[in-house]
Amino acid sequence: MTTAATLEGTKRFAEKWRGRAADDHFRETNGLVVSSLGIGTYLGQPDPKTDDAYTEAIVAAVESGINFIDTAINYRFQRSERSIGAALKQLAAKGVPREELVLCTKAGYLTPDSAMPSDPNQYFFREYIQPGIFSAKDIAGGSHCMTPRFLENQLGRGLKNLGVDCVDIFYLHNPESQLGEVSKPDFAKRIREAFAYLESTVRDGKIQYYGMATWNGFRQDARARDSMQLAEFESIAREIAGDRHRFRFVQLPFNLGMTEALTLGNQTVSGKQMTIMEAASELGITLIASAALLQGQVARNLPPFVAQALGLENDAERALQFARSAPGITAALVGMSRTEHVRANAKLVSVPPATIDQFSNLFARGESA
Repeated sequence: MTTAATLEGTKRFAEKWRGRAADDHFRETNGLVVSSLGIGTYLGQPDPKTDDAYTEAIVAAVESGINFIDTAINYRFQRSERSIGAALKQLAAKGVPREELVLCTKAGYLTPDSAMPSDPNQYFFREYIQPGIFSAKDIAGGSHCMTPRFLENQLGRGLKNLGVDCVDIFYLHNPESQLGEVSKPDFAKRIREAFAYLESTVRDGKIQYYGMATWNGFRQDARARDSMQLAEFESIAREIAGDRHRFRFVQLPFNLGMTEALTLGNQTVSGKQMTIMEAASELGITLIASAALLQGQVARNLPPFVAQALGLENDAERALQFARSAPGITAALVGMSRTEHVRANAKLVSVPPATIDQFSNLFARGESA
């Protein structure tokens, strides 16, 4: 039997926090209940010390009311996925079953295994080109691939690294990076082939949902070469699998320094111009904020009006509060490679998200500041 996050399991996790977590810290989306903060696993050295620190941090995050765990196969050369696998074993031994936790990973970037090989070209030739997993023409920018064969290979490795038989959300990782050298029609064809494969893995029980984890694609002016239209992708998914398609998640940077998801009307849905937040809502797609603290850049020296609008004890808390409280964001990801990061950030579990009035105040004061 495939074990994955379930509505019943994630509700049970939230129920354990009744009276300790603030109202609306847990949010239901696409049949799962997720915490408004998620733990990210991007930064850090590819070494055993960092592996262990991440495992401890993930266990601490779950024990602090966070059940949304995000990684990618290329993070720390596959080691972040393995740190999560180790944490899942520890959590299971402590009585936290897999069904209560929402696991997200990504594929798209070529990555070695555990450490950078002395000859990367030889490594990729041996591991991928020789067995026919991809050919040179499938690679964009020297580092990105999203052919079905490659995604199948990466998902297989990811499941093994994580020690699970199903990933809850599987993202195409920064697909827009291909638009530097692939035409829009060719890009759409590659997306269609990837989506068709991903829908088949849903049927096989290896993933529950899929999506796109992006950096620039949804934050650009609509005329930019690497800008993307959410409605076009949703339409491709619908053509492949009808109303029951599983293209239901998009991850993009959203923080005090990168507010385009809320403020830039760069999407068109049914002939109407709107923001990506509005488009996602219209199309039934869940938005996840990445880079909530922008690697610490928005966690200090914020203008005084931010403190006046949001309150709280320090700028890091205010920056996280901003990202998780935006109307349209379900969860905000923050990298936590040490337990002390978890202790600091998890204070917000018991704090209600900002109200719409506080949020509006922030923008009103920002414009007049």
